[in-house]
Amino acid sequence: MRIPLSRPMIGEEEKKAVLEVLESGQLAQGEQVASFEREFAEYIGTKEAVATSSGTAALFVALKALGVQPGDKVVTTPFTFVATASAILHCGGIPVFCDVDRQTCNLDPERLKATLERESGVKGVVVVHLYGTPCALEEILDITRSRGLFLLEDCAQAHGAMYRGRKVGSFGDAGVFSFYPTKNMTTGEGGMVTTNDSELAKRCRMLVNHGSRRRYYHEILGYNFRMTDIAAAIGRVQLRRLEEGNARRRAHASFYFRELSGIEGLELPFIPRDTLPAFHQYTVKVRERRDELLQFLRSWGVGCEVYYPVPLHRQAFLQSYGYGAFPVAESLSREVLSIPVHPGLSPGDLEEVARLVRAFFAK
Repeated sequence: MRIPLSRPMIGEEEKKAVLEVLESGQLAQGEQVASFEREFAEYIGTKEAVATSSGTAALFVALKALGVQPGDKVVTTPFTFVATASAILHCGGIPVFCDVDRQTCNLDPERLKATLERESGVKGVVVVHLYGTPCALEEILDITRSRGLFLLEDCAQAHGAMYRGRKVGSFGDAGVFSFYPTKNMTTGEGGMVTTNDSELAKRCRMLVNHGSRRRYYHEILGYNFRMTDIAAAIGRVQLRRLEEGNARRRAHASFYFRELSGIEGLELPFIPRDTLPAFHQYTVKVRERRDELLQFLRSWGVGCEVYYPVPLHRQAFLQSYGYGAFPVAESLSREVLSIPVHPGLSPGDLEEVARLVRAFFAK
């Protein structure tokens, strides 16, 4: 694509950091990983951070450490990437879906209350800060705490996003992040669990490293979800540039808000009060002709994508659970479209995207 939807921002610093690791001979989990964990925890504002091999691994490890066992129900959104639900299933848990708020695309607190009143055997709640927009954390925390449920924040798209002056990933019992190449910062593949609970962090570290705290002494059944020093070296450089990249994303979003406001049939992203989004995606809603707009933009070399075309309760591997309808998630899957907002866009790129969107709706 002439103007890609996403582009990992890899520069000379990352290349130098990787080369230093290769020359050191310490390629697996080592001091680079330990340093990355400390720096990431400090950035998010938590006591602990545990690096993993992927964001999905981070979700799974966090859920296991939080005590999800076979048969436990975990409430989450049907409008998210599949890993949010599959991690619950890999623990033996049962995903219970709750519909979302149309404006934010995030879990709706009022619907969450209704879901918890209806369902028994719920162990906890997983919220997703979709597209980099923070959830209604205060309301949701009130709901989970009053019922003795854990709250896990899926921050895979929300690195550096803030809610009431604090970074997401620091509110719940734990937060999880992904460092996939399309994210606001990357390690190639990788993930992180953040928490203020030192015992929870210890359990996560054991699960990541074959159930051991000391080499060859295995206390629990664990896994090999370790991050490499190569990935961590990239992540440390990326973390230092994250705020700058997020500022560019917000500036690009502001441009779109100015240039695309007032177009009939086009709904721009909603920014809740007291939040600072990370704009992992700039996602508009198109009530009619969404797919036509997607094809039109692609025909002009502009990358765009639907996140997500099939809600989780409609996915084939979940059909045996007999989920009902979730009307908001279903309508969003027919309307949402993400357009380029990444830090690598030039002023000319932004102007071209806006011009093409205006031209489409003028037809």
